[in-house]
Amino acid sequence: MSAPTRREFLTTSSRLTGAFAAGLARADERRSKPPASPVSASDIVRLDALALSHAIHGKQVSCREVMTAFLQHINRVNPRVNAIVSLQDPDDLLKQAGERDAQLARGESSGWMHGFPHAVKDLAATKGIRTSGGSPLLDAVPDYDAYFVERLRAAGVIVIGKTNSPEFGLGSQTYNTIFGTTLNAYDQTKTSGGSSGGAAVALALSMLPVADGSDMMGSLRNPAAFNNVIGFRPSYGRVASGPDEHAFVEQLSAAGPMGRSVQDVAMLLSVMAGPDRRAPFSIEQDPKIFTQPLARDFKGTRIAWLGDFGRHLSIEPGVLDLCRGAFTAFESLGCTIDEARPDYAPDRLWDVWLTLRHWLIAGSLSALYADPVKRAQMKPEAQWEVEGGLSLSARDAYTASVGRAAWFGALNRLFQRYDYLLVPSAQVFPFDATVHWPRVVNGVTMDTYHRWMEVVIGATLAGCPAISVPVGFSASGLPMGLQIVGPHHADLAVLQLAHAYEQATNWVRDHPPSLIATG
Repeated sequence: MSAPTRREFLTTSSRLTGAFAAGLARADERRSKPPASPVSASDIVRLDALALSHAIHGKQVSCREVMTAFLQHINRVNPRVNAIVSLQDPDDLLKQAGERDAQLARGESSGWMHGFPHAVKDLAATKGIRTSGGSPLLDAVPDYDAYFVERLRAAGVIVIGKTNSPEFGLGSQTYNTIFGTTLNAYDQTKTSGGSSGGAAVALALSMLPVADGSDMMGSLRNPAAFNNVIGFRPSYGRVASGPDEHAFVEQLSAAGPMGRSVQDVAMLLSVMAGPDRRAPFSIEQDPKIFTQPLARDFKGTRIAWLGDFGRHLSIEPGVLDLCRGAFTAFESLGCTIDEARPDYAPDRLWDVWLTLRHWLIAGSLSALYADPVKRAQMKPEAQWEVEGGLSLSARDAYTASVGRAAWFGALNRLFQRYDYLLVPSAQVFPFDATVHWPRVVNGVTMDTYHRWMEVVIGATLAGCPAISVPVGFSASGLPMGLQIVGPHHADLAVLQLAHAYEQATNWVRDHPPSLIATG
């Protein structure tokens, strides 16, 4: 069955409008091969999200059948990887799915995600569902939803549980003392990455149609690379942040979508994104722009390859080779690629990053740290971050902010010459899941627990959109990804280039994890 256009599935109304119904009818007319038989349970979980939406709205499967198929698949696969946590009562979930079916029978739909099973990253608040933040100090059941979770529920999703994350979301390795470690979708002896590790693994193993995550230091991009899926950190403000008490201060972290196709990522973003009067920096642009066709011509597009920033970064052998191997696909689209570097010292960029990160984390965790009993329950890396922040002066924070503005200016100058930037998504391949973080990379000792992820900080500090797309596998079968970075607010353009690259490579579709078949 062919997928319909994304516009035909987007609606902000709770009722299936005449235009929406007409869109479905037009999609049916365009189908070249109607399904000869109902979709099987094993096929349901393997469908891309848009195809699943088409099957639900076309009455080829019921929401209850979809929920049953996903719950059965989760029960088979999740014990092997520990990606989904706080799974809700199956009877209640099936009841909710039945209610979604009743709505469709009345001609009502909440939108393209109507009836979708969805697990929210465990850093985001979910009303009535346990939210731990990976720490016993934060473990609670909120009476409110994060803003983007409100949007997901309004779009018809059924929240089935949470996806695992590291303690406080710190570190690109998903483990914590509450739920344990999430294992890689392709090799269960390796890390899933993080902090959206649970989301990436659940997605790669078809336990979810799409997934949400968040990204401060590559937390959408790194786990996507480590699990051969697509993770998109949108421009800061694209997805409204909150509710929180530091809306005017926290400008490093951003929530965003993950998917097994770029179209699915764009459609999920169309639900998560949008202005919100409660979030002072939310972007006013209509999120429906992400439902428009992604195909476009890229002839003459100029791309800069930043690589290892002039040998500044320590990168595991094989990573750069895979990334360079992707150049052929971009060139086949008509793009030209040059090696380039921003006119900004990489050492200064790291100092800016470390200062701002220390400052923000100390601000949010210092009250816990001040209590010796609670401090003892914080992992050493979290304590180190707070201690670094407590040693800063107001002038230090101001100087780092000035340095960040200078970096933004340097990237703007680079974007005057180039349309996009390419950067590796990680500096190492997935490592042993029992190791908290790599101590040595390519012979160089890492001086912090996150130095091995330095490659991702550029897009974060500039607030630019960055998507991780797969570039293949190491000799031992471990996935890797490549960041496509665009100018400020050029989210749609980044998705369009990622879509074109995906059509030329098909890494996700053609290389599913073996655990799907054997699980």
